[in-house]
Amino acid sequence: MTTRAVHTPRSPRPTHDAAQPSSPRLGAWRGILTAVAIAATLPYLTLKIAWLAGSHIGIPAGSVLLEPRLFLTVANAVTVLMDASVIALVLVLTRPWGKRVPSWLLTVPTFVATGLLTPIVLGFPGQLLLRGMGLGPDTAKQAANQPFLDDWVFQVVYSGFILQAIALAGLFVPYARERWGRRWQGPLGARLPSPTGVVAGAAAALAVVVAGAHFYWAFGGTAGQNASQIAQYSSDTAVGTAVHGICALTAGAGAVLLARGGVRRARWPLAVAWTGSAATLCWGMWMLIAFTGGDPGPDERTTAATYLIYAGQVITAILATAVMGRFLAGRRAG
Repeated sequence: MTTRAVHTPRSPRPTHDAAQPSSPRLGAWRGILTAVAIAATLPYLTLKIAWLAGSHIGIPAGSVLLEPRLFLTVANAVTVLMDASVIALVLVLTRPWGKRVPSWLLTVPTFVATGLLTPIVLGFPGQLLLRGMGLGPDTAKQAANQPFLDDWVFQVVYSGFILQAIALAGLFVPYARERWGRRWQGPLGARLPSPTGVVAGAAAALAVVVAGAHFYWAFGGTAGQNASQIAQYSSDTAVGTAVHGICALTAGAGAVLLARGGVRRARWPLAVAWTGSAATLCWGMWMLIAFTGGDPGPDERTTAATYLIYAGQVITAILATAVMGRFLAGRRAG
């Protein structure tokens, strides 16, 4: 006896990059977050453009920022472009044509934004908390140090950065879920093949060394620092330095979790690796650029130990990022 199959039309299977329709509620939240993200860029953009135009608003007398340096001018121009790119990133995450933007053209600036903003989100509230508890920087000691910027500049600009981070995270996560959700849904799966495990182990080991140095400096250690860094030590610098150590450990831990695999949900180790490696890489590179720019005086010359620690920070992040890339490539192939 023969049978004849009955063919019924099938809907096409969704691909990894297929976009799912957004709910009305999600659309409303996107509108709010879009407005917040764009508005949060205005304080920083306004100040930077004013400084490029020759204004000294927020810069006290005697500040190094008043010295005519090509490095500072270029740095201000670059940071203006970086903050303005947040607006372009918001449009990509919210407009229909944003789904057609190549993946790398979106993930690279998002990775950089994550890296630059995460330490501020973690560090600035901690600094304010210590100040509120009466453990902030000594006022007399601060007055004796070389002035840099008025306090209100940090309050306004860093508050804007934190709002940017919250808004961008709120926009990027649902966008990534709609476009690449299948790559980080479900368990981690099998252990990543060699030599990825070796790379992850190297990232974790180097992260411990880098974090140890940062924690040593955070708790008042002076070895490997120049006279200027030692004189400027305060609760603010301690919190910022400790955050760099935490981010380095996070990058190493994320790399190890991804390489080991297992039944744990993939999204959390991936989020840990993404955030830690982004923050460690971006701030490590930023500090290396800052240390090599300008014409420092005798007390401001960066020590070899400082260069090594921040170079190690960059290498740690590169290794962790490589593990993360290998993990995502395997999920795509699967």
